[in-house]
Amino acid sequence: MPTLGVNIDHVATIRQARRTVEPDPVAAAVLAELAGADGITVHLREDRRHIQDRDVRLLRQTVRTHLNLEMAATDEMVAIALDIRPDYVTLVPERREEVTTEGGLDIAGQKDRMLHVVSTLQAAGIPVSLFIDADAAQIDASAAVGAQFIELHTGRYAEAHDEQSHAHELAMLARGCERAIAAGLRVNAGHGLTYWNVRPIAQFPGMEELNIGHSIISRAVLVGMDRAIREMKQAMLGLPG
Repeated sequence: MPTLGVNIDHVATIRQARRTVEPDPVAAAVLAELAGADGITVHLREDRRHIQDRDVRLLRQTVRTHLNLEMAATDEMVAIALDIRPDYVTLVPERREEVTTEGGLDIAGQKDRMLHVVSTLQAAGIPVSLFIDADAAQIDASAAVGAQFIELHTGRYAEAHDEQSHAHELAMLARGCERAIAAGLRVNAGHGLTYWNVRPIAQFPGMEELNIGHSIISRAVLVGMDRAIREMKQAMLGLPG
């Protein structure tokens, strides 16, 4: 079974709504790890809408599992990653006007830039994952630029509202996972995964980690972080909550 990376961005979203000091995402990370999270994920956005630089620096000092820093492939973010040195970086697309990340990176359309960013980070000992759609061209391009990981974008699967489209998106993800592993890439997945749709993705052979945020944090608001994470890990296993 894959491990569970817990994205704590939306703890910071609540804090930033009032520009106050609570709830603290650093404290949330501690509780998440105590509850069984296998890793902590944060997205440091260009507009700093939720996670702040201070959060990432403190998380680097306190996280005991692994810290996955999601970020755009900009010079500013590369410099921050080289300074903070997370356990790995996931490069994601980013637009200021989006509510959440929409779709995967176009690696095939910007191979030179991605090759430069990936090689810069990995030369410093920071493994790189590329957040992409389960598209053959993007998978092949990810291998070509030397990334160690990809993270398959599961948003369209999560948003499928009928059985046919759901099955189609799941099959595309399964083929993408298989192709990536054959190309020598390690595979994670995430975006829009919930307690009700996570099990099929968790069953993919070779899937290493699922990064899940919104569903867990939403549940934790009602039942607490410990129970929310335990129930997600049970859902990944197909066990009753």
